Amino acid sequence: MESKSNIENSLWNLSIESAYRKVAGNANGLDDIEAVRRLKQYGPNSIKSNANSSLFILFISQFKSPITILLIVAAILSACLGDISDTLIILFILLLSSLLGFWQEKGATNAVKELLKMVRLKCRVIRNSISKEIAVEEVVPGDIVTLSAGDIIPGDCLILDSKDLFVDEAAFTGETFPVEKYSGAPLPANTVLSKRSNTLFMGASVISGKATALVMTTGKQTEFGKISVNLQLKAPETDFEIGIRKFGYLLMEVTLVLVIIIFGINVFLHKPILDSFLFSLALAVGLTPQLLPAIISVNLSTGAKRMAKLQVIVKRLSSIENIGSMNILCSDKTGTITEGKVNLKDTLDISGKHNDKVLQYAWLNASMQHGFRNPIDEAICLVYKETAPTYTAKSEIPYDFIRKRLTIVVQSESTDLAITKGALNSILSICSHAEISEGKLLDLSDTKAAIVQKYEELSQAGYRTLGVAYKPFAETSTFTREDEKEMIFLGFITLFDPPKANVEAIIVKLNTLGVKLKIITGDNALVAKSLALQAGIKDPKILTGAELQKMTKAALMHQAIHTDIFAEVEPNQKEHIIFLLKSSGNVVGFMGDGINDAPALHTADVGISVDTAVDVAKEAADIVLLSQDLDVLINGIIEGRKTFTNTMKYIFMATSANFGNMFSMAGASLFLPFLPLLPKQILLTNLLTDFPEMAIATDRVDALNIEAPQRWDLTFIRKFMIVFGLLSSIFDFLMFAILLFIFHAKEKEFQTAWFTESVISATLIVLVVRTKLSFFKSLPGKYLSIATVVIILVVLVLPFTPLSTWFDFVKLPPLLYLWMFLLITIYILSAEIVKHLFYKYMIKNYEKKIEKSIRNHKRNLRD
Repeated sequence: MESKSNIENSLWNLSIESAYRKVAGNANGLDDIEAVRRLKQYGPNSIKSNANSSLFILFISQFKSPITILLIVAAILSACLGDISDTLIILFILLLSSLLGFWQEKGATNAVKELLKMVRLKCRVIRNSISKEIAVEEVVPGDIVTLSAGDIIPGDCLILDSKDLFVDEAAFTGETFPVEKYSGAPLPANTVLSKRSNTLFMGASVISGKATALVMTTGKQTEFGKISVNLQLKAPETDFEIGIRKFGYLLMEVTLVLVIIIFGINVFLHKPILDSFLFSLALAVGLTPQLLPAIISVNLSTGAKRMAKLQVIVKRLSSIENIGSMNILCSDKTGTITEGKVNLKDTLDISGKHNDKVLQYAWLNASMQHGFRNPIDEAICLVYKETAPTYTAKSEIPYDFIRKRLTIVVQSESTDLAITKGALNSILSICSHAEISEGKLLDLSDTKAAIVQKYEELSQAGYRTLGVAYKPFAETSTFTREDEKEMIFLGFITLFDPPKANVEAIIVKLNTLGVKLKIITGDNALVAKSLALQAGIKDPKILTGAELQKMTKAALMHQAIHTDIFAEVEPNQKEHIIFLLKSSGNVVGFMGDGINDAPALHTADVGISVDTAVDVAKEAADIVLLSQDLDVLINGIIEGRKTFTNTMKYIFMATSANFGNMFSMAGASLFLPFLPLLPKQILLTNLLTDFPEMAIATDRVDALNIEAPQRWDLTFIRKFMIVFGLLSSIFDFLMFAILLFIFHAKEKEFQTAWFTESVISATLIVLVVRTKLSFFKSLPGKYLSIATVVIILVVLVLPFTPLSTWFDFVKLPPLLYLWMFLLITIYILSAEIVKHLFYKYMIKNYEKKIEKSIRNHKRNLRD
């Protein structure tokens, strides 16, 4: 067996015998012991970094803030000047805070890994001469894999055997249409990628046909792995991630200005430079929401675990926020609106009468194809009971989304037939005659109008209607796509998939949640309209694929938002529709499970698939449902909004009490002869106020936060920060006045009192800003309540413990505690009043913007 570094990716110039020798494999496959050894040698079949590396990076990332690094350097410098005890305390607090963040994020990461195991991709390999199913990550060089339509290719492979194999390699070659692959003689070493017909590449997907292939390279050694490493591929930012990044920039700007001003003024007032520098940096750490990444990770992983209990598996954590923000859901009708169980209604001749010959020919076509097993073929095979002479399949032209038909050439003792079934227009386009009763043939031009009329009648009745055609074929030649012509139209196949019993209530529920359902289907407009009416969609607005092609981008963007059903669409049009809806400012989800749904799943803000979907659809999806019921998805939407709300609670806390406290400390340092809080006391304040916020992920969420989609609004956050930050500062300055003018507090007494008041008020204000409702109408969750009480008790007890000498705290007079709690009570009540006025103002402001937008829209229409 050659080492990993010596295995070349030039698979196409190898014979099958040479390939076996190259990877020390054989036709019986690897044995389990050898497979385990190779998995250790080559590592998991994945292009992602290993867990140990990412764990180390996760820990180091807790210290990546430039302010934190500067503070560590400054603390060490302080130790060099003799203040070792303060340095150790500062470093210990920073380490404890970072470990807290690391532990939370590590737990969140591990939880998600366990969830992903429920929906990880699998493939069939031959091990010990037996076909078995294993996880794609466990595939190793030397494995023999068996592939069929819908499978993702698990490694770079040499084809051993294939039948009518067509593969989508668009990611590698840019070729839109599937390419045919087959086993053959070795190709020249300089063959371009698009011409390597005997080779399969990891990440490509099988469109139709079957194959057996020998895995040559896996993971980062594959062509896909090299592309990913070179390009450093990263998923596009979600709407929420963009908001977090912009919020970070806002805080960074405020922090930088504050640090420079405070440091400069303290130096100007002849305070010690090193103390002033440490104070300024500690101030910046206090303002910066250091645990924001950990809080977000904990919220998202907690949400993911709750969603898993509701049969919704999250593959990409950040998509939880997007599913909560989603206001448009696009979906195929099969399995979501309908039962997903296709039933054969009847097989009819061109006059609309039952015809057994149509059923027999439809069965021959459905039962002998080797491509993707689909519900239509299964429904036909289930009904037909074979009584005809024995036929054998000679060849096949697989179904594709351009031709929209499937042709099978069958042979019996007496005749050879090419039988084609597919979309009616596609079938009629290759026919020259039509068969009526008793096998008589008429010119198609004489019967086409009647055929189309009958098709429309069946469609209006809600039946999906396909056409069947045939022609005798000489066995001396090979049937190709060019031979699909001058065929005989035989009749119709009618199928039905009834709407779900509760679909009307589900659509109403989606509308109540502010989510508009749009159906995207390849079925004709008449069938789609019939289903929509049965599902309770009154007077549905329908656009067909042909109409979409004729419309300008501007016209389509205007129409798309008002359209209920997109019918008769091509696969590539699904992606275009999603893109246009997103361009209009909507957060769009797409639910799909088919081979041709992958591009739309990638394009959507939230790609949603089901556990029974083909591999290529599950791989492209952000969220996988363990049930194809929209009820399950509704639960996911609600959980997404809960997660979004709980994340925003931390944001509101960080932009109210933190900002207010830091602003107050900055102001106090200008007129006090000493620092209002020592650097280590500021860091302790920051650490203690972080503990209750870790429980926010489990907090209760108000019903009004679930009723409508939620979006990140930086303008709202900025206003919230200013209003509640200034309110906090007003009461801080009142506290300063009480300490200086009533109690005539000295340095240590002042610092102890304000530390106590600052932590308690910052902890309690979370209970106010966490909800739009009155605190008494929206009580916090159990864990948040417990954490709040614990921190308040710790703060009150701390000055009476041996730790007080470490932090330079002193015991306070009982009367001061009375004044302190009176002031905190007034602050909390004032925050409740201000919160009510703030939201009232914001709602009025929003209504004015809507009215202005409507007026502008009407003006534009008149123009």
